[in-house]
Amino acid sequence: MSDLAQAFLVALRLIRSLDPELIGIVALSLRVSLSATAIAFLIGAPIGVLLAITRFRGRTAAIVLANALLGLPPVVMGLIVYLLLSRSGPLGRFGLLFTPTAMIIAQTCLAIPIVVALVHRTSDSLWLRYGDVLAVDGASHLRTIRELLLMGRSGLLTASLAAFGRAIAEVGAIIIVGGNIRGSTRTMTTAIALETSKGDLPLALGLGVILISLSIVVAAGAFFLERWTRRGPRD
Repeated sequence: MSDLAQAFLVALRLIRSLDPELIGIVALSLRVSLSATAIAFLIGAPIGVLLAITRFRGRTAAIVLANALLGLPPVVMGLIVYLLLSRSGPLGRFGLLFTPTAMIIAQTCLAIPIVVALVHRTSDSLWLRYGDVLAVDGASHLRTIRELLLMGRSGLLTASLAAFGRAIAEVGAIIIVGGNIRGSTRTMTTAIALETSKGDLPLALGLGVILISLSIVVAAGAFFLERWTRRGPRD
């Protein structure tokens, strides 16, 4: 039997067993990744729109930086967050290191540039098309941001899913700041890395099948929700 076939059998066995430890790992993975995605969206989306509708000194540099950070190595971000949260760091007194909160912070920092860059691209094209209309209408910056976000829902969905994909697939940064502690900070990706290092490839692949399935379910749910809000519940 091939490793892939064994992986599917292991995944089915894990799902049927309803193992509390597995459920905890899956729940933590979703909680951390969805929280990081939501925070990154709340921070990054308005910034992306502002970069599209405003002109200021350093704007081009900010856009270039946001796009450059798309390729930021996760282990570097993990190290930066580790230094900030360690006992000798500026945020060490809060005791966040090796907790799910530290993992959310690391994933949020990795996801924000994705949201900023993708929302900026969507908003920039919408601003070129509708900017004059909004200006003539006397729309404030706040209203303009709201209108562009509403008009660019499809682009926002793409940005959200890209940010979620970056977060749910992250390994290096969350191992550094979370420690991969059993029952506390172990996620799907860190569990896969652990089982692979132990040589248990069928289990690692089985966990990978579950992880991919969860990603597909979240993406499908977001897609159908976006279509439902765009067309209305009667369609």
